[in-house]
Amino acid sequence: MDSPSYPSSSSSFDLVGRALRDYIRQHGPDAADRSARPDNDQSDIAPHRTGRTGRTGDAHEQILGAVNLDRDLRITRYNLDVPAFEGLTVEPGTAFVDLLPPGDVPTVTRRLRQVIETAQAHVARVQRLRRDDGSELVVSMSILPAATPQDGLTVSLIAMAKRLHLYASETAIGTSLDIGETAQSLAQSLLAWGDVVAVDLDYAVWSGEAIVDQAQGRIRLRRAALVPDRVWPPGYLTPGDDLPREAARLLSLAVKRDDVPQAIVIPDREPIERALDSPRLLSALVPTDRPVSVACVPLVLDGPEDKPPVVLGVAEVWRRPERPFHDRELLDLQELVARTAHHVDLARQHQREHAQVLALQRRLLPRGRDDTIEVATVYQPTTPDSAGVGGDWVNSFPLPGGRTALVVGDVVGHGLGAAAAMGQVSMEARALLSAGLAPDEVLGHLDETVTMLDDADVGLATGYSALGSTCCIAVYDPVNHQVVVSSAGHLPPVLVLPDATAETLTVHPHPGLGAEFALREPFDVHTFDAPPGSLLTLYTDGLVEDPAAAIDEGVGMLRRAVSQVHPWDDLQRAAWRVVTELAPRDRQRDDVTLLLARMTGRRERDTVAWRLPARDDAPARARSPASALLQKWNVREDTRDSALLLISELVTNAVRFATGPVSVRLIRTGQGLLCEVGDTGNGRPRLRRGGPFDDRGRGLRVVHKLTTRWGVRWTDAGKVVWAELAW
Repeated sequence: MDSPSYPSSSSSFDLVGRALRDYIRQHGPDAADRSARPDNDQSDIAPHRTGRTGRTGDAHEQILGAVNLDRDLRITRYNLDVPAFEGLTVEPGTAFVDLLPPGDVPTVTRRLRQVIETAQAHVARVQRLRRDDGSELVVSMSILPAATPQDGLTVSLIAMAKRLHLYASETAIGTSLDIGETAQSLAQSLLAWGDVVAVDLDYAVWSGEAIVDQAQGRIRLRRAALVPDRVWPPGYLTPGDDLPREAARLLSLAVKRDDVPQAIVIPDREPIERALDSPRLLSALVPTDRPVSVACVPLVLDGPEDKPPVVLGVAEVWRRPERPFHDRELLDLQELVARTAHHVDLARQHQREHAQVLALQRRLLPRGRDDTIEVATVYQPTTPDSAGVGGDWVNSFPLPGGRTALVVGDVVGHGLGAAAAMGQVSMEARALLSAGLAPDEVLGHLDETVTMLDDADVGLATGYSALGSTCCIAVYDPVNHQVVVSSAGHLPPVLVLPDATAETLTVHPHPGLGAEFALREPFDVHTFDAPPGSLLTLYTDGLVEDPAAAIDEGVGMLRRAVSQVHPWDDLQRAAWRVVTELAPRDRQRDDVTLLLARMTGRRERDTVAWRLPARDDAPARARSPASALLQKWNVREDTRDSALLLISELVTNAVRFATGPVSVRLIRTGQGLLCEVGDTGNGRPRLRRGGPFDDRGRGLRVVHKLTTRWGVRWTDAGKVVWAELAW
């Protein structure tokens, strides 16, 4: 396909120049400078009420100019002799980029050179130009290529119409649900009417709270945005600073006269000083020591018919007093700020929901550390512009027998609905695992829970469905040095062995939680060896998914990344490094969750096990080796007596109510002694309140008094009664 042809640089310049001359001949040289005269209001602080005033046509605000550049991007000719471009210093031989704000120089330079090299025009870029006084002019800039490489190019400039600027500003402001970004976008847009713009928001907006009390003495404002970005005088408030109470009260009084929010103008420095009446307030609110004027425009949110409007904050537009604010400009300012107020309120509501969900999510993150396993987690939600925090969750917690549960899940959706389902599923998983159920049994219960969450009352009727959520449960036994894994539709874990060999664990695929009853199958349990020093990785799909690549490639990249984690590395820092490498913020499309577990296990000398026949002499046969072992472990005599009594009662209970052999295992931990007695029975020991002459249950009451915790967990062969005894 042939490239389109464009006029040469010279002819482009002439074309723009003719259009400019025709415009001036038709409308007169002062067409763009026409505006309604200010009212004859001579008060220091003049309120501006919305009303119909004389307006010039919007077409009069668009003025065309042209600048011709050579291949070195230096100005050779220009035609900017119209009022709209007043204040721009343009001289032949100077660099065009001298007209640009420093932050825009790299981008515009790249565009200019691209047009020279490709001969493809770059049309209608919204651009700022620097005036001599430091203020900025917003223009629409088009770059036209030359017909031959040796010719330069022409840059046409159109001073943007205020109506077009209003539309473009509202479109830009409404693209973010972050309060700070929304306020910054508003300030950038208002800069077209002034030299300095500050946006101050009610403190409740930042916290997401409803603004219910706006008593004049209780107004709290915080600076949300300030443009342009420069070094400000000492004491001047910058974003994040709270306004002094007196300043907030004065602003609220000024913009809410007669209980009606309205814009006000203070035309010179002298009335500003009289109004503030404090050097500290002057340095905090006024951006310069020179003469200055300001327009204060409230961000107003209309409430119900029977309630007054709510003021979300105040926008302050500062400029030199020799450029007074005309009625037409104030109308434009009010219109833009009014259109922005509902975006600020949406950001406030989003901030509230985001904070609630994030608090719930972080409440579920693992806390603490066990001496047999080190766990590091990273939860990174999508940007605040998304629908909110999603349903990813991660947890780790101790289980009976010194084991540790590692759980990662992904509940479908985002927002409060997903967060509520995530919280319920996560807490249920923890409760069932702590009760001694195996991972596959826990997933079976979660499968039913997700189905119930989708019923007519709490599911589809409210527009949310958790069907298809995924979950992976891993249980680490530090004595056997094994990991038991069960998964419901989740991506497989990655295990890094002590020699840095990384492998993706083969887990039988299973549908996500809440599958149709006819499709449900028993959840599989897989057991893997995890020698001391192994690293287990659990994660959600946001870490490895890329629309441009297969999911296996993402898992392979994760496998390579975690294999680089050195045994001496700080595990939390390593986790953040992996997330940054695989899912950098600028490419993040979904919530990212990662769990790294470095498994050290128990030393052989800290554990011992016996297997005894289920006979009446089993308690005595268990006490004899246990006594020798406790002496070897240097256990205090009083603690040793309690431990021997505990072992005797548990073995007696196993012999009385079970058949087959009895197993005894003692584990020395950092906090005390863990005693486990297993048997082949399926009855659950229950602690009952007995009478003074009731012999039944007396052994369990002794166990309950001696230990800090005790309970039952189920095995394929029967059950294990465990008890913890503090040193």
